[in-house]
Formats: sequence, C-alpha cells, structure tokens
Amino acid sequence: MTEEWLARRYQENKHRPDDKRSPYQKDRSRIIHAAAFRRLQAKTQIMGIGVNDFYRTRLTHSLEVAQIASGILGQLRANPSNASFSACLPCRSLIETLSLAHDIGHPPFGHGGETALNYMMRAHGGFEGNAQTLRIVAKLEPYSKGYGMNLTRRTLLGFIKYPQLIKSLWKIPHDDGTDKFINSTRWLPAKGLYCEESAVFDWVLAPLSDTDKSIFTSFAENANGVARTQYKSLDCAIMELADDIAYGVHDLEDAIATGMVSQHQWHEFVANHLSELEDGWLKTNLPRISAQLFSRDEADLKEVIGELVNLFITQAKVKKLGVFDSPLLDHSVYLEKELFILLEGLKQFVFRNVIRHPEMQQIEFKGQKIISDLFAAFASDPLRLLPHTRQTIYQAALENGETGYRQLCDYISSMTDEYAIKVHGRLFTTEY
Repeated sequence: MTEEWLARRYQENKHRPDDKRSPYQKDRSRIIHAAAFRRLQAKTQIMGIGVNDFYRTRLTHSLEVAQIASGILGQLRANPSNASFSACLPCRSLIETLSLAHDIGHPPFGHGGETALNYMMRAHGGFEGNAQTLRIVAKLEPYSKGYGMNLTRRTLLGFIKYPQLIKSLWKIPHDDGTDKFINSTRWLPAKGLYCEESAVFDWVLAPLSDTDKSIFTSFAENANGVARTQYKSLDCAIMELADDIAYGVHDLEDAIATGMVSQHQWHEFVANHLSELEDGWLKTNLPRISAQLFSRDEADLKEVIGELVNLFITQAKVKKLGVFDSPLLDHSVYLEKELFILLEGLKQFVFRNVIRHPEMQQIEFKGQKIISDLFAAFASDPLRLLPHTRQTIYQAALENGETGYRQLCDYISSMTDEYAIKVHGRLFTTEY
C-alpha cells in the first residue's frame, strides 16, 4: 500500500531503539495494551456475566473473531486465483487488529445498554457501538493527547463499518417524555458515525477520489424507512464475515452447551429454514451435523463446531465490485448462496432462540434500566457525582463549547457490566 495509508494523524517521535515492527504490528500492540480492550473480559456477549459458567464474553468472542479472520486471510492468500488482487489484501497484523478491537465501543449489557444510551443521547447525536469504537481508537484512549491510539489510516478505515454520519441517517422518533420505559425496537441506534468524529472521518477518506467518497458514503432506505450505508472496505468486510461466523457458530455452541436450545428447536429450524438448500455436500451432511451437535459426547459438539467454522473459512471468496477506483473499496468477500443461507440461518436461530428468549430479554431490560438511571443521575449534577478525572473531562468539554453529554456517554459506555451494577447500587440502593 502507498505511504498515505500508513500515515498517522499525529507525527510521533518515540524513543524505540531497534524496533523492527511494521506499522500494523504497532497498531495491534496498542489495541492489546489498551484499557478499553481489557474491559471486554467483563462485558456481555450474549449471556449475562454470571448467568452460567460456560459463556463467551466480548473478549473471548473478539479473540475468536481474530482467529477466524486470520484463517480467512490465509485461505484467500493461498488461492492462486486471487493473485491479481493479492496486493490489496491486508496483512495478518492488520486483520487481527480490527478483529480484536471491533467490539471495544460496545457498552455494558449488550444491545440493551446500546439502546438505552441511544435513547438518552437522542437529542445529542445518538449512540452506536461501532461509532464509539472509532471514537475510542481515534480520540479517547490516552495513548496520545487527543488522537487516541494514533493508528494508521488504513486501520481506521477498517473500523468504519458504516461510512456516514448518524445525523444523515437517523429519523429520530417523536418522544413526548411520557414513556416510563425505553422501547427497545423504537430506539434502535442508527448505523453511522458521530458528528464529533467528522474530522477523523474526513482525514481517513482523504486519499480517495471524490467519486469514491461519494459512492462509499452513499446510503439507501429499506422497506421500513431505515437508512443504511451500502459499502465497506475490504479489510472491514473480512472482519465482519469473521464476526458473523463467530456469532452464528460459536454462540450456537454456547446455546447448546448451556441447554438454551433443544434438539427439537434445531430440527424445526433445519426443516423450515434450510429446506431451501440445493442438493449437495451440506444438505447431505445435515443429519450427521445435527446428531453431533446434540450428542452427549462433548467431543462431538466440539468437532462439528470446528467443522462448520472451517467450512465457512475455506469457502470465503473475494469479488470485484467494479464501482470504485480504490482497490481497498472495490474488493469484498462473500460466501456462495448455500453457505450464505446457512450462516444467516444460524444467526437467526441464535437470535430468536437465545437473544430473544424471555429470560435473556429480562436481563437485558434490567441492564437497560441501569444504564438509563446512571445517565439521568450523572446528567442531573455531573460536577458533583462524576469521578474527579471525569469531572475534569466534562468541565473541559463545557469550556470548549460542548454540552458535555457525549462525555457522560463516554464514561457510562466504558463501564463493565459489574462496575455499572456497582455504581448503580451506590447511587440508588439503600442496602449498598
């Protein structure tokens, strides 16, 4: 890649004698040593922390995404038919950096916490987990003053899953203030970036042609009137496919191992969703795969989970879009129809039978209430209730002409599940 994609926003002058690492290896190191990355060990993936002793946290999920993404990259590089565009494929350090950090912007209590923060920020630019990720790596993490981890331009491009500002995408629902609780469907966040990161966004896109910028940031409304962006970089697409595989397959493993789903539910899913699969290896092997998933032998479950992950990794392909000048944007990854149907089906199976399970939704609702309570409390008297370090940040924002709400949001979204419960107890529970 050209030097402009290796550039950093802040010119560093560090004393690192004999440091032979590549720029992307340095980016990966900065992620691994970041406080925001460490906090993933105590943030919810699907099951709440402590609900069961066999669960995946945001940290273990991110490690799995990194392993899968690395596997996809290895397969793509090993395929001779990809030689014509191998030069635009990311290196292993870059794809691992994106995978390890892709969830660091997500708040406590999963999507319930995300929805609660979006509601509390409805008049102040909204909240979205991926937008928060960019804000952390490019601004908040105290590796440098005001530039976050000061990552390379290409790395920052890979973090941008939705390349448009939220203000251009979100039709804010009417709110008369009479609802006692937050409707989780009505206040789902728009998928975009904060206005506060517009300067970072412009800097990242600077090497692109005006035509590429226009197409890359374009968006369209779906049947429900929700505006969504349509493109992402090749690096981001590889990471997102790995994320989908980890979510669909490894979270299915959690659901089976903890008894959240039954064999009957699985067979019903196979009959209703996968019946459209054409005859082939996958359809022929589904009975065996189904039997192994629910075998009493844990080794059978592990074996078939590994087989499914390997299937998706080895069958990932690169396609040329033919709409961009930049090869970083004009290539993407995909799965053939049969495997795409399977992966989407697995994700829907987990969503319907685990995430939407009443027990999980009740836990998510409780977390949502904790987040909204904390936000309301801190917003009522921030220079009294915030920790001293956060008071300083809040005061600086006010002096800079900002409202301070984004800084409150930064603080609450950075909390782990357990810490949020602890702070909530200190503020609202008499038994604390």
